[in-house]
Amino acid sequence: MEAEGSPPTFLVLTLALAISLTVFVPLTGALVRLRANYNPKGLQLDPEGSAVPHTGPIIRSYFAMLLRVYRLEGWPGLYKGLMPTALSTLFISLLILLFLDTDQPRHGKYRAPETGILGTLFYSLAMLVISLPTAVITYRSIVTPHKLPYLNPMPAVRVLLTPTERRRPWVLYLTPGLMAAEVAHILLVVVFLGPLRRLLLPSIMRPNVTLGDFSIVKLVIYMIVLCLSVLVLTPLEVIATRLAIQRNHASPEYNSVAQEVDGDAENIPDYGTDEDVIGLRDEGDPYTGLVECAKRIVDEEGLMALYRAWWITLLGTVGSAFA
Repeated sequence: MEAEGSPPTFLVLTLALAISLTVFVPLTGALVRLRANYNPKGLQLDPEGSAVPHTGPIIRSYFAMLLRVYRLEGWPGLYKGLMPTALSTLFISLLILLFLDTDQPRHGKYRAPETGILGTLFYSLAMLVISLPTAVITYRSIVTPHKLPYLNPMPAVRVLLTPTERRRPWVLYLTPGLMAAEVAHILLVVVFLGPLRRLLLPSIMRPNVTLGDFSIVKLVIYMIVLCLSVLVLTPLEVIATRLAIQRNHASPEYNSVAQEVDGDAENIPDYGTDEDVIGLRDEGDPYTGLVECAKRIVDEEGLMALYRAWWITLLGTVGSAFA
């Protein structure tokens, strides 16, 4: 029951949501673009089969991408993906408030309510099933060169989803390698990092905990493990981004991997710039799975392409572990 004179929970939630969206949508957009940017290191073949150098944008840092988006697309470009992000965040927040028996529900990419390994795993997988379609739409709305309307969803949906995906929405779950990348990420965080945190730092869940409540040796060991986990988590996040923006088209055998090069035509204006913010991979040559995607990224763009903005992943894991 709310205390007398305190603001309504819904009002507080709405205010918090507005503030977080204002801050995090541009930051998330830059991260998605940086990891989605296709920047092959070798020569490419033109339609006549001649070798030509890659001419797409080369962005080497997160902040360079943030400035590039602002320079080419302005504030509207920085807030691409605002509507799907707002709707999905509000829906999940309300779901947690209504159905989770906790006064302070914790949710996010790296953290779920403390209900034991199996309960946390079930919660995380359920949130994945709910949030994956909106994540796909959000990522695609961020990388599209088109200026999508905020309050008219149907033209935006026709740009972001292929006819196959609109007729059979469950095809999004069958995007080659996408669910595997997300599930592997969840398993590493929930099944490995979570129990390790409880084993090495059991006092972290107590209220008013101080640094003196920890064993320095165990704290150092846990921090080392967290840093090493980034070696696996970051590539999974980069791969998931690449696979999420890869649209599914139907082949005669209804193979969701086969791609139509031309895509879906839609008369939606772009931002009027001659220069692309990022380069996107040709839809006619899609990734066909998790391992194949990782291998092709390394072969075509180099190993460090899998570790773009690794420090953001590190900050996320550390912050969630001690939040």
